This record gives sequence, C-alpha cells and structure tokens, in this order.
Amino acid sequence: MKYAIVIPDGCADEPQDSLGGKTPLQAANVPNMDAIAKAGVVGRADNVPAHLPAGSDVANLSLLGYSPLEYFTGRAPLEAAAQGIQLWPNDWAIRCNLVTIQDQIMKSFTAGQISSEEAKGLLETAQAELGGDGIEFHPGVSYRNLLVVRGQEGSAPFSMETRTTPPHDLSDKSVADSYPRGLGSDWLSDMMSRSVELFANHPVNMKRVSEGRPPATNVWLWGLGKQPALTPFAELYGKTGKMITAVDLLRGLAALIGWDRIEVPGATGYLDTDYAAKGQYAIDALDSTDVICVHVEATDEASHEGDIPEKIKALEAIDAKIVGPLHEALKKHGDYRMIVLPDHPTFCRTKTHSHGFVPLALCGSDITPDAFETFDEPNADASSLSFDEGWKMMPYFLGV
Repeated sequence: MKYAIVIPDGCADEPQDSLGGKTPLQAANVPNMDAIAKAGVVGRADNVPAHLPAGSDVANLSLLGYSPLEYFTGRAPLEAAAQGIQLWPNDWAIRCNLVTIQDQIMKSFTAGQISSEEAKGLLETAQAELGGDGIEFHPGVSYRNLLVVRGQEGSAPFSMETRTTPPHDLSDKSVADSYPRGLGSDWLSDMMSRSVELFANHPVNMKRVSEGRPPATNVWLWGLGKQPALTPFAELYGKTGKMITAVDLLRGLAALIGWDRIEVPGATGYLDTDYAAKGQYAIDALDSTDVICVHVEATDEASHEGDIPEKIKALEAIDAKIVGPLHEALKKHGDYRMIVLPDHPTFCRTKTHSHGFVPLALCGSDITPDAFETFDEPNADASSLSFDEGWKMMPYFLGV
C-alpha cells in the first residue's frame, strides 16, 4: 500500500463577502481535490488543542499522528533539527524572525521577504555583537532564523511557561503588549531591543532602503523550547516516510520522526514555489517509501498577507500540479490511499492562524465513498467523520 499526504498549509478559511459568501476553497477551481472527495470521504480534524497555540508546529505534529499533549515542547527545537543543530538537555532554541516594525506597528513579519543572503549578513553582525558565551545566532531561510542558548546544568534561563507571540499574529497590529512574558522575558526583550540599534545603519538595510524595500528593523524572538523526544514513525505505525517541504519546521519534524527529507529545486516556501517540481519529486519517491508527504506553504503565506486572490491561485496550482498528477501516479501503483488536508485554518480576515477544525478528503483502497462530491469546509462540517483529537487521524488513514 502506498500513502500520499498533501498539506495545503492554512488553506481552511471562512466565507468571504468578496466571494459571494464562499470560502477560498469553495471558490477555487480544484477538480482533483473534488475528485478525491467524490471517490472517497470528506471529514474534519481539529489538530490544535484549545489550550495550545494555533501554530503550524502543534498542528503538523498532530497531523502526522503525534499528540501535542505528549510531544510538543516548542516550535524552534523542530527547526533546529532541520538545520542539524544538536540541542543538549539544558539548551533552548528560539525562533528569530527578522521583522519590520515602525511606530510600534508590525509592518512586515518577514522584513519584506528578506533574502537568505541578506539575513545571513544581519545575523553575522548579531553574532559578533550580541552572541558568544553560549549564545548562537543561526541563519536559516529568508526571515526564518534561530537563536540557540546553551544552558548550564542546573540553570533554567526560561521555562515552558515563558510566553512569546508569533510575529505573523501581529501583522499591521501594535506590538506594544506582545513582548515576552515570564521567566527569561527580560533577557529576550533586551536582545530584541539591542538589535534595533545594531541594524539601524547596517549595510544590508541601507541598501534595502535605497532600493525602496523595507529594512529589517530588529529580531523578534518567539517559539522557544527544548528538544522533544519523538518516537520514530516506523516504530509507531510500521511505515517508512518521506517529506517534501520548503519550511524548516516540517524538515525538522521529518528528521525527528525518522523520515527522509527530499529537497526540491525551486521550492521556496512562498507563492512563487515550483508546484510542478514538488509534484514530480513526490511521484518519483513512491517507489522508495510507504508514505510521501507534500507540504505547501503558499496558501498560508497568502492568508498572512490577507490576499484572497493569491490564496485561490495557490490552491489551484496545488490542485493542478501536485494533487492531480500524484493521484494518477498512485493509481498505477496498485493499492493506495491519498489524503488532502491543511494543518490549521488561517483566515485572510485576521491574517493569522486560528484554532478549529480543518476539512479533509481521503480516498483509496478499502475506503467506501460517502455522499459528498466536493472538498470544502461546509461539507466537512456536515460530515460524521470527525477527529476531535487530530492526531487520531493518522492511524485511521493508514488503517493500523
């Protein structure tokens, strides 16, 4: 049996007045996702427990079959695993966004989609001026970077109760009341504040401003945690797996559960990603794994920008260039199952992640079709197939 998972990140949404009361998923032309719904079943899953943050870290952990109540320790440690950064028992990893804040308003949580090379230059300066003595800045991809704090035995610079705010939750909002809280929060806030002066006249920012692009005004620290101990997927479910993604969070999750990671040229983690290449690499991987998972960040990025047309465009590209070709290839392999579902809702109205159910469509061997013929939120809400604890979806999907 071959299994395929396609994750259009954050694609679940609410009805839009501009779409005549339809959600972006309803408005999009997604015949291949609808074909999966018609050939199989439509349902829903709630991947984020109410008391945990509605982030992709918790949601994807749950989607891949791991209870966040048991395994979640924070977002940044997952991304550290993607970069091959070893965390020891007393170490903490912290997500380090490069952002643009003006007059205490989060103008851009991506610093205008700053390039990886520009980010590297800024973080090298941060390391030289603010790092050392167990403080390590690690460049990542674009605005997504890491800060690692090496702890001493018996010391606890932070705790699981230390609270931080994801910058993508603050788009076009005041940051005044969103600085860290709890143990270690003063240190985090001080590092953020010191980076403002450090970056003000940095050559990278001077060049960006001269070209009419927003500067990276400072680092924004959030999502801290210690490395989790995840049981290998093969041990839990008896299946091998491979991950296709352009996002370090998913790369890290894959590494920690024992999945191979497939790097696809042209996969950017943004709206300009190479959808067709992702689809082809997924097809090519079918011979060498039980489970292939394709994660696409573009729908989430469009939501964070409040861009409904771009969200629809991304959904249609995922449908035409990933879902359709992959489904056809699966049929040629014999017994298979395929599922399409986002990790969490991301509303264009709020530009941020939300708690709540997401729709899913699943078809394949030994799946008896239900009466639904389209993949969308209203059908999911009307379905009797519901995973109130999202991590219980995976054993159902795998039939184990």
